[in-house]
Amino acid sequence: MRRFFGPVNKNRVSLLLFADKSSSAYSLGDPLIPERTVSLFSKGQPPRNRIPFLMKNMSTSTSSWSVEKEMNEVERIELLSSIEDAHGGVTVDVKESMDSKMFSLMLKTSLFYWTQQGKRGVWIKLPIEFANLVEPAVKEGFRYHHAEPDYLMLVKWISETTDTLPENASHRVGVGAFVMNDKGEVFVRELYIIILDPFLVAFQVCWLIDMVLVVQESNGRFKGTNVWKLPTGVVNESEDICTAAVREVKEETGIDTKFIEILAFRQSHQSFFRKSDLFFVCMLRPLSFDIQKQDSEIEAAQWMRAEDYADQPFNQKNELFKNMAKICLTKSEKYYAGFSTMSLTTASGKSTYLYFNNKDFEPSA
Repeated sequence: MRRFFGPVNKNRVSLLLFADKSSSAYSLGDPLIPERTVSLFSKGQPPRNRIPFLMKNMSTSTSSWSVEKEMNEVERIELLSSIEDAHGGVTVDVKESMDSKMFSLMLKTSLFYWTQQGKRGVWIKLPIEFANLVEPAVKEGFRYHHAEPDYLMLVKWISETTDTLPENASHRVGVGAFVMNDKGEVFVRELYIIILDPFLVAFQVCWLIDMVLVVQESNGRFKGTNVWKLPTGVVNESEDICTAAVREVKEETGIDTKFIEILAFRQSHQSFFRKSDLFFVCMLRPLSFDIQKQDSEIEAAQWMRAEDYADQPFNQKNELFKNMAKICLTKSEKYYAGFSTMSLTTASGKSTYLYFNNKDFEPSA
């Protein structure tokens, strides 16, 4: 069998690679440079009826394999450009369009190369405009990991060890805003009249009634139910919980608020697109009081007595809503310590918030 010997570079490792004509399996043959080559064949000659390939181990972005076709024609096959990650894997970020057949050949070649290099997992990020490359990747054993509006991420575990690739993001985070009007509302409970000759003395007993900001939604499960509920919403990507609560109230009611603390939170599973759901009940203090509702999502919005909000039949029949309302009332009636925010900087220099109970802990100066 004739062999093809490429140019030797002492900074590269050259291997003679064989591929069965009848299958896509690859194997290494006799080393071209024994002292710098790892071979899958420790003894004997390479199997017959195989086509020789030549691989040069260069930088990942420029690596290529030369293929000898019909023993006298050589075709250069570029490896897919990739970046090594910190966990023993590689990430391919496709930035240029290519023919799906050529991509398939390059992917096969690259997978063999990465396997020989001892890589563990392979990630392929495909922009939406390169959707034609999804099928060849799936045929090579890649699976969907997650999708964003502009790209699809596929992944494959290529090591013989246990697959430890992280799963897609598992939770969605939501917020509910308990906005207490601390100005209160004057409410006359009783009127007393005392006749003291020659004067008529009258006095009345008044209370300041706590008012809560509530809305009726024009969409979703509460549409048409006449249920008054707290303003709620979903935390956006790269958005803090405290910021999301303030934003949602502003969007739905036009009320400006200040975040005070997290009163409670709950976790549920198999919720939105099979994801788990974290929901944080946040207390906010209003900075304005003139309601301007969001017409696209909100049917009505108003300030309501806290007791009337809690006493709604829906809240009383639903254990979760009943206890959430009770927690809010407890906060309005007596001291209830939730979780306040502490602005911090992480070891990597990012700004973040630590949520803590300020009843028994005093932050360091």
